[in-house]
Amino acid sequence: MQIIDLSHEIHNQMTVFGETEKPEIIRKCTIEEDGYNLHELKINSHTGTHVDAPAHMVAGGKYLEDFSLDKFFGKGFMLNAASFCCGEIPLSFLKNYESQIQETDFLILNSGWHKKWKSYDYQTNYPVLSIESAKWLTKFNLKGIGLDYISIDPADSQDVPLHKIILGAEILIIENLNNLDALPESGFQFQCLPLNVNKADGSTSRIVAFV
Repeated sequence: MQIIDLSHEIHNQMTVFGETEKPEIIRKCTIEEDGYNLHELKINSHTGTHVDAPAHMVAGGKYLEDFSLDKFFGKGFMLNAASFCCGEIPLSFLKNYESQIQETDFLILNSGWHKKWKSYDYQTNYPVLSIESAKWLTKFNLKGIGLDYISIDPADSQDVPLHKIILGAEILIIENLNNLDALPESGFQFQCLPLNVNKADGSTSRIVAFV
């Protein structure tokens, strides 16, 4: 079995959404001065590769802690969405894979945007689901939808309809995935365990696939 890391590294100068504060990793103690190493970590709940809970965008929605752990593990199926850059992923495209989506727990959209992670272009022109596509996906028994870009909605969206549709159906959104080209289209298990934080509307996570 191969374990593939699908997460971006967390550090002080990493890519963040818009003007969101970057994480702070501060050395507080050293072996030389204190006998041990210790760092202080300041980070918001949606930094880097992370999982969105319904409570992130839906009033009265569930927090991550409200789901059992099996919500964060299951069969994955990946679609190549690179041809839809600068536009929407239409329902007509998704319907070609209806049987595979029906049988999976996590639908993973590979746009190739993870390769732009350190550039300004990472936050612009990535493909997004059409409203029709998002509503159609809520009919399936999906645990989550994963993507390799900054937000399931366009970065400049004010009303974030795709977040509200997907999270409103209690489907997790997993954003900023990395290294998706290392995955096969199917035949892998996907794991997105969040930190065990009280009232978590989202959580930075170490997300992996088992092939």
